[in-house]
Amino acid sequence: MTPLTPPVPFTHDQLACAGVLLVNLGTPDAPTSAALRRYLAEFLWDPRVVEIPRPLWWLILHGAILPFRPAQSARKYQHIWTVEGSPLLAISRRQATAVATRLAERHPGPVRVAVGMRYGNPSIAAGLAELRAAGVQRLLVLPLYPQYAAATTASTFDAIAAELRSWRWLPELRFITHYHDDPGYLDALATSIRVARKDQPGERLLFSFHGLPKRTLLAGDPYHCQCLKTARQVAERLGLQAGEWTVAFQSRFGRAEWLQPYTHAVLTDWARSGIKKVDVVCPGFAADCLETLEEIAIDNRRTFLAAGGEHYRYLPALNDGPDHIAALVRLIERHTADWPEFSPDYDAEALAVERAACRDRALALGAAV
Repeated sequence: MTPLTPPVPFTHDQLACAGVLLVNLGTPDAPTSAALRRYLAEFLWDPRVVEIPRPLWWLILHGAILPFRPAQSARKYQHIWTVEGSPLLAISRRQATAVATRLAERHPGPVRVAVGMRYGNPSIAAGLAELRAAGVQRLLVLPLYPQYAAATTASTFDAIAAELRSWRWLPELRFITHYHDDPGYLDALATSIRVARKDQPGERLLFSFHGLPKRTLLAGDPYHCQCLKTARQVAERLGLQAGEWTVAFQSRFGRAEWLQPYTHAVLTDWARSGIKKVDVVCPGFAADCLETLEEIAIDNRRTFLAAGGEHYRYLPALNDGPDHIAALVRLIERHTADWPEFSPDYDAEALAVERAACRDRALALGAAV
C-alpha cells in the first residue's frame, strides 16, 4: 500500500486555491547519450506507449534500442538545443506563465499554474507537489494533446492517479481529455496558418500528425478520427478546396503498419508529381519539440527536396502565441466556471476569517499548525 504523505507545507488556516497543471510529453535533461538513455528508458517502458508483453519488450528495449538509439537521438537534440535548454520545456514554461498571468487578470480568486512532463523533468509529481504546497484544493489537469490518444492522454491520467494515491487530502479533480474541435484552438490554428502563408502560400498544405500503430485505431482509439476532424475544420476556416490540402502521419517506428498515409511518402509523391512548393503544419503539437523542429523541419525538408521539390516550409506550432494562450484560457474557464476562484463573487476576506476559525479549532484540539 502506498503510504500517505502530508502536504508540505501545510497549515490549517491556509487559503485554498485552484490549480491548473499543464502537461506535455517531456524532454531529456541534456542533449547527451546518458540523458537520452534515462529519458527513453522511462518513455518506452510505459505500457501505454508500447503495447507489447513486458518480458518480450524488455529484451527488445534493452537489447536492440537502448544500446544504440540514445546516441542517435542525442545528436538530433544537439541540433535544436537552445541557451534556454530544451525548446519544449522552455516553451511550456512560457505558456504556463502566460496562462497564469491571463487568469489573474480575469478572475479574483487565486489560481496557480504549474508544468509537469509525463517523462523527464519537471515530472508530473513535481508539478503536483508545487500546486499542493500552494494550497490547491481544486485541480484541473490539461494535457496539451488536442487529439486524444491512449499513448498520451490516458498515460497522463495514469501518472496523475498514481501520484494522488499518496495524498491524504485529495483535491477536486477535473481532467480535459481532448480539445481537437475546440473553436478557440481551431481559430488559433487557422489564424497562424493564414498569417504564415499570407504572402507566398505553398501549392499544397500538409497537416502532419504524430503517427500511431494502425491497431490502435482498430482497438477503438479515437485519435485518427479526431486528427481528420481537426484538419477538416481548419481547412474550412482557411477556405481551402479539396486537393489543396491533405492529412498524413509522421514518426513511424518498427515494422508494423501505422496510420497512413505516411508524411514522407506524401511529400515524395507530391514532389515527383511536379508540386514544387509545400507548407507543412503539425496541429497535434502545442509546442515545438524535437519531432517538429528536427524530423519535420529538417529531415522531411531533405525528403521533399531530394524528390524534386524546391520550396519547403514548416509552419511553427502555436507555442506561446497570444491566440493560443487565449484559447487555452477559455478552455480552462469552461471547465472551471463553477469554482469559487473563478466567480466574480469571490470574497477573500470572508474566506480568511473562515480559515482562521479552522486554525483556532485545530489549535484547541492540539493539532500542529
